[in-house]
Amino acid sequence: MHNVVIVGAGPAGLSAALAAAAAGAPVLLIDSNPRLGGQYWRMPSDNVGQQGEQHFDLDTGLILINAVKARKEIEILSSAQIWSATHKDGVNTLRVIQNGAEKIINTKNLILCTGAYDRTLPFPGWDTPGVMTPGGVQSLLKGHGVLAGKKVVVAGSGPFLLPVAAGVVKAGGEVVELLEANNSARWLLSPFVMLENVGKLKEAFYYVKTISQAKVRARFATAVIAAHKNSEGNLESVDVATIRGNFKVKKVRNVKCDVAAVGWGFTADTSLAGALGCKQIVAKDGGVVVSADSDQQSSIPGVFVAGEITGIGGAELSMAEGVIAGISAAGFVGCKVEVLKAHRKRRAKRQRFADALIKSYPVKAGWISWLNDQTVICRCEEVSVGNLKYAVNELGATDSRTAKLLTRCGMGLCQGRVCGRSVVDLVASELKVSPTDTDRYSAANRPIITPIPLGVLAAGE
Repeated sequence: MHNVVIVGAGPAGLSAALAAAAAGAPVLLIDSNPRLGGQYWRMPSDNVGQQGEQHFDLDTGLILINAVKARKEIEILSSAQIWSATHKDGVNTLRVIQNGAEKIINTKNLILCTGAYDRTLPFPGWDTPGVMTPGGVQSLLKGHGVLAGKKVVVAGSGPFLLPVAAGVVKAGGEVVELLEANNSARWLLSPFVMLENVGKLKEAFYYVKTISQAKVRARFATAVIAAHKNSEGNLESVDVATIRGNFKVKKVRNVKCDVAAVGWGFTADTSLAGALGCKQIVAKDGGVVVSADSDQQSSIPGVFVAGEITGIGGAELSMAEGVIAGISAAGFVGCKVEVLKAHRKRRAKRQRFADALIKSYPVKAGWISWLNDQTVICRCEEVSVGNLKYAVNELGATDSRTAKLLTRCGMGLCQGRVCGRSVVDLVASELKVSPTDTDRYSAANRPIITPIPLGVLAAGE
């Protein structure tokens, strides 16, 4: 019988599982991938082979993965997707699909480590085959050893662009442009944070060295603002613009490529936490995250949260939070264990770095000026900017939820995971108001956590 159920086997989930097991609590670790490691330590098979080159700190990942596998207290449920979850009378009910069959798991003690996914911004042509997220390009490399294209533009904002560009280079691809929308000097806003996180500088140097050896130089205050197709409908080139501090366009040039990896940081995956009713808050970067106390407990007693769903901060912060969540969850079921001061100091240090990331890589509202009325916003339902404006100006939508009902924007297969946050920003911009927290929460939550075939639903419990 498992006392602690953990969802997600990335840095946070693995750390939480080990901490809880070490305290004496039986653990059930659930993950949607066939292998442990999450997106951060994604590998094509248990045999690492040459794919180790796609990871900066694979040793830490292998230590955690092998330690979890070795603990008899930890049961692993892989390739399992949770499509629905409810909380009632202190019990959390998870409806899980594994191998095409549904099973129900009930638990009073749950740790959510569901991570995050790439944040995208729409632009003309972003639905062209060949336009991808940086995470998509990296997932192909890490998970399948596949290079997405021969001539790749890596663009957007945030430190994640560096490992993606380095991965493309190591796999034999050409990074024709590496574009950061923000100014390189923004890190000067947090000098003391950099000094206490020297390891991050070492990691950055590792990627910069790889990129520099391929004679790739990053350009700052530059962004991809449009994509163009060839006669076969695939990506042929992108428009690259130098931009002002508010992201308004200054000058445009065209760059030939067959893949454009464009991403703007990450969006916390709060779907499961939201379904259970955990309190959410709007973070400093405008994203929705799950609220947690000093012991990583959510607003629901017995439900703990760790990793990117509490705020985007990277693998090291995720591991620090995971340890605290695992210890706290074990204590919740009666194990004689406590969170040490050293654990909290480690988390605080990593949190300061996460806060500096938000300050150094903001996404300014000027990106909306890149769009035209024909730009597709919701790719699932093929809703354009013009459709959204019509819903506001002609049909009277006064918030993003109403605009969604009038246009079906965000009601497709992804349920707004890709476009939801952008829709909130666009509707607010058209109304000339600031987005409300209510609109942010509405875009981040969805009743069906994972799409489920009707046949499986009918045959389930």
